[in-house]
Amino acid sequence: MADCRICGGVLTEFYDFGRQPLSDAFLEPDKLEGEFFFRLAVGLCSDCTMVQLMEEVPRDKMFHEDYPYFSSGSSVMRKHFELTARKFLETELTGPDPFIVEIGCNDGIMLKTAAEAGVKHLGVDPSGGVGEVARGKGIRVRTAFFEESTAVEVAKEEGHADVIFAANTICHIPYMDSIFRGIDALLKPNGVFVFEDPYLGDINQRTSFDQIYDEHYYLFTARSVQAMARKFGFDLVDVERYPVHGGEVRYTIARAGAREPSAAVAELIAEETAAGLATLPTLEAFGAKVTKIKEDLVALLTKLREEGKTVVAYGATAKSATVANLCGLSSELVSFVCDTTPQKQNRLTPGTHIPVRSPEAFSNPYPDYALLFAWNHAEEIMAKEKAFREAGGKWILYVPEVHVL
Repeated sequence: MADCRICGGVLTEFYDFGRQPLSDAFLEPDKLEGEFFFRLAVGLCSDCTMVQLMEEVPRDKMFHEDYPYFSSGSSVMRKHFELTARKFLETELTGPDPFIVEIGCNDGIMLKTAAEAGVKHLGVDPSGGVGEVARGKGIRVRTAFFEESTAVEVAKEEGHADVIFAANTICHIPYMDSIFRGIDALLKPNGVFVFEDPYLGDINQRTSFDQIYDEHYYLFTARSVQAMARKFGFDLVDVERYPVHGGEVRYTIARAGAREPSAAVAELIAEETAAGLATLPTLEAFGAKVTKIKEDLVALLTKLREEGKTVVAYGATAKSATVANLCGLSSELVSFVCDTTPQKQNRLTPGTHIPVRSPEAFSNPYPDYALLFAWNHAEEIMAKEKAFREAGGKWILYVPEVHVL
């Protein structure tokens, strides 16, 4: 693929992560045959500056009945989405019979607060398993992929929405033309489309390259989102930065001319321009730093193995697939990965086939070192596992560079 999925411009590849698996496809030990792989490479559009994957993974391979990620697993994220819902309740959902729709509602972590406030709501999510969990909390969920046809049906059955929200979802969806036609069909004239996703500025600054995997098709900036919105007849009217998931931006989109853009939009775009963010020299320099992290991490883990040290990993995250497969990790270097998600336990990691165990295995006995795949929750995890440090254990992190704590 050489054409931008947003504007049709020319894509220039700037880094190839090689052969990668589905990031959330944790395998049963006796079912390794037929594992899906693809080439994970990223490119820059010379016209609209959108950074995107060079190859698209079919959506039904990634998002399905057994999708194993549950947003409510983190107390930090529970608080973040409660505050998000309360902000909408105080600003956009104040009129008569307000209606909020969430694209990719997962287990209902955000809509729960809106539902408890008595606000009409609907989650749209293709993954039936997490949808059932949300329904168990009293959340209304439609099990489907959000696209133009879905939005038209929802508008006909439910009416038009004051807010359409998505968190860590829009960057997953290559077909933005259908998404924006759906937004146009479902959104009220003065409604807002609000989404938050990992921010290329933070990914570049921290060299958090594991934010690049099959599900993250786009890596957004304010400039590229502004260009995308304009192409489809909308305006970017506000941006807000958040520290969650290693650094995200929340983008607020409105119909063209419906709202005055905040000063924050121009300010963030100016910062991006000054930093040369979406330029090939900057992104190629990012790639060089990724290669160094790969080399340093493999060297450290190899040295620890030769010294007879025990190393396990903490957090069987989707993004860990990128670093594990890029580095060619195996159970010889990392004995196992511990994770709190029951759906991942007693399975093997995608591509590298490292065993995943329950958190109880982490302290039975404690390893000498723990490779923190879930580095974006480092503060929360380290506070929870302070006994590991007290027992002499050390954490290995690789963002922004390989270091030991």
